[in-house]
Amino acid sequence: MGCEFSTPKKLVAEFIGTMGLIIAVIGSVMLVELSFGTSEPIFKILLQGIAAGFILFAMIEALGKISGGHFNPAVTLAVIVSKGIEAKTGVLYIIAQILGGLAGVFILNITFFDFLNESVFYVSTNTVSPFLIISEFLCVFLLVAVVFGCVRSGSKLTSLAVGVFVGGMIMATASTFYANPAVDIARIFTEVACGISPLTSLYYIIAAVFGALAAAGLFYWLYPMEKPADE
Repeated sequence: MGCEFSTPKKLVAEFIGTMGLIIAVIGSVMLVELSFGTSEPIFKILLQGIAAGFILFAMIEALGKISGGHFNPAVTLAVIVSKGIEAKTGVLYIIAQILGGLAGVFILNITFFDFLNESVFYVSTNTVSPFLIISEFLCVFLLVAVVFGCVRSGSKLTSLAVGVFVGGMIMATASTFYANPAVDIARIFTEVACGISPLTSLYYIIAAVFGALAAAGLFYWLYPMEKPADE
């Protein structure tokens, strides 16, 4: 028997989980770049992939039973269009995720204050190649595919699968797999190399939306939520 959690509890879970994810993906880069004083991309990508995979696994294990462990507006969008969650609740999830992401990046800016330019508020001006939008579309598409495939197959290793997948994709894709609009928004407000400009963030978010919708549409046919009664 499961326990039914109230919407406020679910929103708090999504807030905390997304905040933890932000601390992993941005904090790991800040640690290498600011504390260790190295700009070598290999160290940042390796540490980021390991940290994101481990922390995402832990967050889904700890909070997944409360809210489903989305921690990603793109995943929530895919669940909404698949009728796995009411639209109103899904919108609240997305708001909680974005706020959690912002909380995470500003907490990092405070804790790394001594290494920054004497400010906890920073708007990145980093731009990236437009071709990386294709990478982000693919990343979100595959992420939603992993989530839907594991959940609908009844896997008991969903949290591990998602954590390993995210960590591995960070180390294997041109855009280093941010694949999360909450992360894209949070990245606007960091000074380090993983930051992106507001316009770039918008492009990434659009790519994430289309990737999530494409995966949701495919899995509507490929792996429906309920099997036909005659099977």
